Amino acid sequence: MKTLAGLFVIALFLHGCTYAISPAFVDRADKTVSFEKLQADPESHKGKILILGGTIFQTSGAQQGTLIEVIQKQLDYWGKPERTRSTGGRFLILHPSSLDPMIYAPGREITIAGEVQGVGSPTPGEQRYEYPLLISRELKLWEQDRPSWNKPQWIDPLYDPNSPSRHD
Repeated sequence: MKTLAGLFVIALFLHGCTYAISPAFVDRADKTVSFEKLQADPESHKGKILILGGTIFQTSGAQQGTLIEVIQKQLDYWGKPERTRSTGGRFLILHPSSLDPMIYAPGREITIAGEVQGVGSPTPGEQRYEYPLLISRELKLWEQDRPSWNKPQWIDPLYDPNSPSRHD
């Protein structure tokens, strides 16, 4: 019985320590293509599977599904975007189904396994800004950060941010 309980604990631990994207896509991903190379010439990487991530800038509906504009960030060991101001630029994700823009909201962190399609524009018909465009094969939306412990609402259970006295 102890062995079974030990295996269960190990399984839970390993489940919490897995990479953001499934092994099938990690194995297929082209690890030789950096974001800088992709951004310099997206057309030459068409059809390749890449794993990228960053912070969502905006989400909008598209005819083919949902278009997500992402501010690129380096990924850590687990595939989560690093918390840094450093970015390589932006890229676009076209997800084939409809995603809720309130859930896939600006500021949320995301990791994608996507197939490079070339370039796209966040505003249909406007060619002023063109970014690398990837078709989503797998998405990982990261949990939102919890408020920090130094905020008053964690210290004072009666704290009300909408109190009239707060707006003086």
